[in-house]
Amino acid sequence: MNSEFFEALDLLEKTRGIPKEYMLEKVEAALISAYKKDQGNSNVRIAINPEKKDIRVYKQLEVVEVVEDAQTQISLEEAKKLSRRHVLGGIVEIEVKPKNFRRLSAQNAKQVIVQGIREAERSNMIREYESKKEEVITAMVLRVDDETGNVVVDTGTSRATLLKSEQIPGEVLRVDDRIKVFVSEVKKESMKGPLVTISRAQPGLVKRLFESEVPEIRDGVVLIRAISREAGSRTKMAVESRDENVDPVGACIGNRGMRIGAVVEELCGEKIDVIKYSEDPVEFIKAALSPADVHSVTIDGERSARVVVAADQLSLAIGKEGQNARLAARLTGYRIDIKSE
Repeated sequence: MNSEFFEALDLLEKTRGIPKEYMLEKVEAALISAYKKDQGNSNVRIAINPEKKDIRVYKQLEVVEVVEDAQTQISLEEAKKLSRRHVLGGIVEIEVKPKNFRRLSAQNAKQVIVQGIREAERSNMIREYESKKEEVITAMVLRVDDETGNVVVDTGTSRATLLKSEQIPGEVLRVDDRIKVFVSEVKKESMKGPLVTISRAQPGLVKRLFESEVPEIRDGVVLIRAISREAGSRTKMAVESRDENVDPVGACIGNRGMRIGAVVEELCGEKIDVIKYSEDPVEFIKAALSPADVHSVTIDGERSARVVVAADQLSLAIGKEGQNARLAARLTGYRIDIKSE
């Protein structure tokens, strides 16, 4: 029986990555808890020998002149019968055979061990997700909840839920679809709610997708300085080059638009404006309001700008339902007031 037990621990370590030493600690705690539940307030020592594949349980008794508590004490006279070496104040250990445990004790031990496995798996899962935080991973759709709109996916580490609020509006996901998701948050202590938050709606997804498509970004030649996004509709991304010979906007768009096209396809046709970043707020705001042609920009107070455009450019600068101006404001960090000439 002990041999099978240790073989099971070896299998757990191999298949689930749960260290055998960790599980042995849980087993020791489970046996102590079971013994105390069965025998009352008794002192006990568990001796586990993985090499010999042996587990022994010893009841510990203090050697005293007069026994007041038979659960924790033994008289010197009785101790001497076991060994002449025992003295007052010493500890006598008496082996407890497993057959002496009641069924309740075994059930209690099993519950603690199962809980230990769950805790270890949870810790492994958290470590795995933490290594992928703010990164993009590929997930496969397992189930779509028609009532809530939430989607259960397999991330390769475990199952996770892509909440409706974190999906691209208008996107239709089906079982077996493979999608890219952004790991935005990992909770270490989460008894309720999701352990990990994955998203297809956050700006971080766009940034990571461009990093995977554009070598100049991966190499640090082109920097993504800012992103503002309304998922499913439009994204504005400001880029800067560290090399004067490299056009940051052209690098992101790619030959015949292949690089940006791959990102747009992953984002279900979402429009993406790639603009050149500038330390000069006037130039940055002009670029952020593209495709509108801006006549002038006046910095009017702290983080506030007044923009003038031609009359035929006003609707383009503001955008449908104010989207272009709204995204430009988020991108630059300025409150933008747009007027026509």
